Amino acid sequence: MAIVCNGSIAFDHIMTFRDYFKNHILPDKVHMISVSFLVDSLERRHGGCGANISYNLALLGERPILFGAAGSDFGEYRQWLDGAGVDTSRVLVAEDKLTASAFITTDLADNQIIGFYPGAMERTREMSLSTVTEPIDVLLISPNDPPAMLALAAEAQKKGHRYIFDPGQSLPAFSGDDIVDAARGAWIIVGNDYELELIRSKTGMALHDLLELATIVVCTLGENGACLITEERDINVPAIMPEHFADPTGAGDAYRAGLVVSLLRGVDLETAARVAGLMGTYACEGPGPQEHSFTLDQFAARYRKSWGSPLAAELVLAGTP
Repeated sequence: MAIVCNGSIAFDHIMTFRDYFKNHILPDKVHMISVSFLVDSLERRHGGCGANISYNLALLGERPILFGAAGSDFGEYRQWLDGAGVDTSRVLVAEDKLTASAFITTDLADNQIIGFYPGAMERTREMSLSTVTEPIDVLLISPNDPPAMLALAAEAQKKGHRYIFDPGQSLPAFSGDDIVDAARGAWIIVGNDYELELIRSKTGMALHDLLELATIVVCTLGENGACLITEERDINVPAIMPEHFADPTGAGDAYRAGLVVSLLRGVDLETAARVAGLMGTYACEGPGPQEHSFTLDQFAARYRKSWGSPLAAELVLAGTP
């Protein structure tokens, strides 16, 4: 299948704060906030939403097309992604820029404070889907350069491509009209509960109202699982707790990969959500968004252990090249 992943390509600088942010933020002083967190660890990892989703799609046997921009320091990262099974041939490399970088601090409640330097990511607005010669099964539009996201949504609508709108961390840059225009005609709108509440505040559209724009609305809820909404019904699927917890960074990207692969292979929505949830669990067990791995047989065995039933035959994960 031709799965095109548009989204950020970045280096993640992951820091761990062994306390709670709420203990150090004074609610009545947020208008003049000045805080410093002494972190216990710092790791530099491969990241970025587009690259993370692509990595997880490759784990599930796909060869996704990564569609984004990176900088002059992308060489080693490209080798890593190519080795994992990602098609990086459509990545635009801006030699006069550095690859985007995220600076992520996580507290004991898994709350995160993130600073993001876009770097070469801004060059994504120069890209067009016309460079993808394969018939596109689905386009994922995930957090990236905001003007590029809007342009790609418009291009997908014009060309009739099935697409997923996942605005995530880019939401503050969008107006309510931007969100409605980009999401109108999407196959899926996806976000966590905070992001979807932000969409509501900007557009006035609650979760079920978003079905006026898209076929499926997915609200991820962290350790509480996810809610998937269609015209027919709401589906609530609990989370699978990690066997050992390392870092939540990238769990949402892994979830999206599992959901997309499952639905494209024709399984029902609840099963797709279970596969997606297990993907997110695997991501939480790695110390970064691309540090987890498994064989397809291991994934199928863990799915059976987690849900008490075999993986849907339609997925045929163990036989996927």
